Amino acid sequence: MLNDELTIGEVADRAGVATSAIRHYEQLGLLTSTRTTGNQRRFARSVLRRIAVIQAAQHVGLSLAEIRDAFSRFPAEHAPTKRDWARLAREWRPRLDRRIAELEQVRNGLAMCVGCGCLSMRQCAIYNPDDALAEGGSGARRIFPPH
Repeated sequence: MLNDELTIGEVADRAGVATSAIRHYEQLGLLTSTRTTGNQRRFARSVLRRIAVIQAAQHVGLSLAEIRDAFSRFPAEHAPTKRDWARLAREWRPRLDRRIAELEQVRNGLAMCVGCGCLSMRQCAIYNPDDALAEGGSGARRIFPPH
């Protein structure tokens, strides 16, 4: 019979993440644990599915804050179901579509710059004479336009 409670080390091994990541996720409210009389963390086995969702969401570029917002709709010990995942995927799709468009813009712009060989800032598609883009905020404004 499987033990339904796992130590932090067992969770780390099964999920393929460092124990420090598990503690961080717990601190952010993404995971919950109970404590033994010896003050050791114990996690429900369902935490493995939550970690899998966290990893999948991070892999496609979502922040831990966005993941925490999504998880806030579930009870703390709830492992997202197939239906939950489908709903999250629908909600995250517009954000992911915007990110894909941004990455395509970067890829296409960089390919043009790398391929042209002009070595001239006057012909560069992302050139910013006199720092005119500073009014729009910090960062690479043409490469990564604001959302």
